[in-house]
Amino acid sequence: MKTSQKTSTSKFSPDGGGDTVHGSAGRRLHSGLTRRRFLERLAAGAAAAAVPMVVPARVLGGAGRTPPNEKIRLAGIGVGGMGAANLQALAPYCDIVALCDVDERRAAETFARYPSARRFKDFRRMFEEMSDKFDAVMVATPDHTHAVASMMAIRHRKHVYCEKPLAHSVYEVRALMRAAAEAGVVTQLGNQGHSFDSIRDCVEWLQAGAIGRVHTIYCGCEAVNSGLDRLAEVKQGQPVPPTLDWDLWLGPVPWRPYHSAYLPGAWRGWTAFGSGTIGDWVCHVVDPVFWALDLGAPRSVVAKVRDWDPRTQGEAYPKGDVVTFEFPAKGDRGPVTLHWHSGTERIPRPEGFDPEEPDVRTGAIVVGDRGMLVYGSHGASHVHLVPDKLMKEFQRPPRRLPRGLEHHRDWIEAIRHGRKAGSDFATYGGPLTELAMLGIVAIKMPGVKLEWDAAQMRFTNVTEANQYLRTPYREGWTL
Repeated sequence: MKTSQKTSTSKFSPDGGGDTVHGSAGRRLHSGLTRRRFLERLAAGAAAAAVPMVVPARVLGGAGRTPPNEKIRLAGIGVGGMGAANLQALAPYCDIVALCDVDERRAAETFARYPSARRFKDFRRMFEEMSDKFDAVMVATPDHTHAVASMMAIRHRKHVYCEKPLAHSVYEVRALMRAAAEAGVVTQLGNQGHSFDSIRDCVEWLQAGAIGRVHTIYCGCEAVNSGLDRLAEVKQGQPVPPTLDWDLWLGPVPWRPYHSAYLPGAWRGWTAFGSGTIGDWVCHVVDPVFWALDLGAPRSVVAKVRDWDPRTQGEAYPKGDVVTFEFPAKGDRGPVTLHWHSGTERIPRPEGFDPEEPDVRTGAIVVGDRGMLVYGSHGASHVHLVPDKLMKEFQRPPRRLPRGLEHHRDWIEAIRHGRKAGSDFATYGGPLTELAMLGIVAIKMPGVKLEWDAAQMRFTNVTEANQYLRTPYREGWTL
């Protein structure tokens, strides 16, 4: 999928992330495109770029079981919705040998597309029975099972592609980062915009000083991921559909009655299963500045939330929030403050913002001492400088970052050549996800500024906040 700032291919707003038994294929996106069209284009872009591949057996996770001229043997965990699109994008390079999904109805189309693949409901059984039959794993389950599925793959020395966000807590993120680095497997977070051409424009422009020294970032996403309106009814429960294994869908989360308010897709609005809007979108929207400015870990985080009480409504995310991260000076840049806006809390127009410039609904306004840079949703789509005079006078720097990548193929090529993928867990995808997880902790303690010690993985000024860095698993589930 090759894009540039002038194309529309990076202006998508899917509900993203893992979508095992979920998703809203016909839901209208912010750009006017449907989720279904996004998934179709994602798969078509990968297929168009496909070429015959030679995969060295020495870099594959099967201890050299794959002959050099054969495709990578792939297993999929969570194969409806975004999982189905990921498999279509990977199919030109892979033999899909195993498929795992907890809902037969949701996965039916994918099962039919790959009839030779063995089918499972429990990925633990899949690894037990078939671990020597595949080299790599695609994980696209709901957020709360990303970590347990990905970790099992890493423990079996399989390469892993995992939809964003990588995990459901800071503890899970750190555990996956450490395990992936130690195992030496090739990993890729599913923030597809990281491979777009437009994000490379954004990174090069900011690093070339297009707007001077960056000090403030206003960013966010207008999507509302909240279960507040259905908080009372879920406690009543409903009969479990015959095609769904509800116990396996819950995975490590303590048991609760089934309710259709949780799925498909709506699980994002519930704290037990999803990561709200911030978890869903930070890995897309913050990606360009996280890369360009080498933001790393923040020194503090604080959230403002309206009309939401975590003591009585904490099972669901609020409909809107503003989370402020402070990053210390690093290298040649000074300190940076990033304001994240979710849902009903819209991105503001900074002082001096061009009155002719439209509101940024999903994306970012990056403020420097010489002007501003604006980009939208995935991969810094429609990146440009503000005011227009600055854009016209700007001398674009030479291109030094590779173009023409496609995110799934980047993972495959990384496996092929024994290198890291662009958004690997240990050095990039994990730290980017951790930022969102810290924001969720702040949302659970609104109005409290939390000082973060990244090296020690703890908040230093509010001990109570540390309880939210890790969530307990029920019996039978572990990292």
